[in-house]
Amino acid sequence: MGISSHELHVDFPEYRDLIKELKNNDLRFNEKLQEYTDLDHEIEGLEKRDSPIGDDKLHRLKQKRAELKDDLYQVLVSNAKAS
Repeated sequence: MGISSHELHVDFPEYRDLIKELKNNDLRFNEKLQEYTDLDHEIEGLEKRDSPIGDDKLHRLKQKRAELKDDLYQVLVSNAKAS
């Protein structure tokens, strides 16, 4: 299994400027982005080190990351439409 970057600005380059703006001006977005980034780094670290972790736990971490990414994407789309 390959390890790929899941940074928000990499996955959604069209929202790069909006991500920066919301990160600086929207506390809730910034907190959720930080939670997403921390979780992404944790998963990436586990995968790189091939750490002993159960498949169920890794799956739950990835599921949580996907949910956070979906929430952040919805905020981006909503704010892009409002602009």
